[in-house]
Amino acid sequence: MKELKASELRDKTVPELEELAQKERAALYKARRDLVFRQITDTSQLKARRHNIARILTLIAEKKRGND
Repeated sequence: MKELKASELRDKTVPELEELAQKERAALYKARRDLVFRQITDTSQLKARRHNIARILTLIAEKKRGND
């Protein structure tokens, strides 16, 4: 799981970021489900996905406020 960089995300528009957030949420759900069914053992990707979602949501909020 690759961590998304804020500098890469700043170039995207709000709709693109919202779509990316939805994809990350879906991937986090799948990773949690796989963890319950013991299909994955690498739990660090859960933390990375949560941090990616938070990073994306922060940038969306900044852009909506007008702090480009």
